[in-house]
Amino acid sequence: MSQIIEHAGLEFGAVGEGFGPSDVEVKFMSQHYRQPKAGYWVALVDGQVAGCGGIACLDPANGSCELRKLFVSAHYRGRGIGKALALHCLQFATEQAYQQCYLGTLSSMKSAIHLYTSLGFKRLVEPFCGSIHDGCDVWMLKSLAMNADKNFISA
Repeated sequence: MSQIIEHAGLEFGAVGEGFGPSDVEVKFMSQHYRQPKAGYWVALVDGQVAGCGGIACLDPANGSCELRKLFVSAHYRGRGIGKALALHCLQFATEQAYQQCYLGTLSSMKSAIHLYTSLGFKRLVEPFCGSIHDGCDVWMLKSLAMNADKNFISA
């Protein structure tokens, strides 16, 4: 996993302090994501690690989580793996009763931004308070709150 994250960091210029691939947790993922209401998943293709991504609490006071370190190996991109991982992470976040999901990314990650937009993320004008990834230049937020209309049927 750490190789995929670190290679993507190099590929897109996300290197150094303020970028997810440089976080200390990259070398200790299983320890970091054992926290309550957090999780990290790996996508396998024919037994090979193809991608990874996770959810961690960002601000418990406002019910926000962060979609973290969602990366797909260059060899496996374009196969829907990133979307499947993102959907799995968002489903987990909803099950954990988070109200909103934040992410930071780079403007150079055009395919990722397109994916996030298609999943209902909206761009923010500045980073979310509490995020440690200040090297990102694109910030997005998605509401996870249930739509009240879904609880009713037409008569």
